[in-house]
Amino acid sequence: MYVGDDVAYGETLATLSESSVRRNFNPYIDIDWDSPELDISTDDPRWIITGADPLGRHPWYQAQPLDKKIAMGMWRQANMAKVGVQFEGILVRGLMHYTFWVPNGSPEYRYCLHECIEECNHTLMFQELVNRIGVDVPGMPRWLRVLSPIVPFYAGPLPNCFFFGVLAGEVPFDYLQTLALREEDSVPAIVRQMIGIHVAEEARHISFAHKYLERRVPRLWWSSRFMLSLYVPVVMRMLGQAMVVPPRSFFREFGVPRSARKQWFFGAPESRQTWRDMFADVRMLCHELGLMNPAARLMWRICKIDGTPSRYRGEPQRVQVPAQLTDV
Repeated sequence: MYVGDDVAYGETLATLSESSVRRNFNPYIDIDWDSPELDISTDDPRWIITGADPLGRHPWYQAQPLDKKIAMGMWRQANMAKVGVQFEGILVRGLMHYTFWVPNGSPEYRYCLHECIEECNHTLMFQELVNRIGVDVPGMPRWLRVLSPIVPFYAGPLPNCFFFGVLAGEVPFDYLQTLALREEDSVPAIVRQMIGIHVAEEARHISFAHKYLERRVPRLWWSSRFMLSLYVPVVMRMLGQAMVVPPRSFFREFGVPRSARKQWFFGAPESRQTWRDMFADVRMLCHELGLMNPAARLMWRICKIDGTPSRYRGEPQRVQVPAQLTDV
């Protein structure tokens, strides 16, 4: 039985579960893959990587001929989708391992199973996009593919570590896809429709991870919270980079010079700021959970993803424009 704050937690999970029943998507019902509007064309300039992605902002990429920029954009989208397939597979296995141990009557069981169903649909959707683009992409870096059978087992004995890892994979995708949706005319229709579905359902998944950690982490011993505070920035940097940075085969295939490769994601100031903005919501959560001690702040800085936390989840990043002084 739930008492006190646990009642609100149970009600929140029930609301999320009911939301999954009322509003859910099936990739083979809600996406008309054979519609002419969703046709994939190798001369469609909307495949060009936009400034929402660190790749699209670099002068080397912008200087490439049109056909190469399109080819790189298609490869990039296909690989991001393949990463989604692989990450969602790890997540589903972890959730199933976690729910194996929850007690009867737990609202977490029902919600996690709803999330598994939605994530399975996402893998179908992402893999269909990869197949239709027709590029044989590897997805995640090799080290993570090798460790993928092991990671789900952490969900049982170390659920807090697992759900922070879930955020480390989901938040970068959600951040970049939300930016892409804001550039509606610059994204192919098939990608726009796919990420619209993904962002809508990921909002529930990220909300659950936040609520789960808000309930569990404050109950840990101080020593466990301290170790968790050091773990969070490391897993955010490692998994975030694995999700967003293309594998070496991408750079080899398109002849990307080493200098451009270094600048694309952490070398240029605007790229570093993108990473800081990407994890602003997670830093906010860590502040709320008491996981921002001096050692943890240092670790966030070492991982190059430190910065100001969000004031609320999903807060858009705004650029402050200096005021112009005029004579009167």
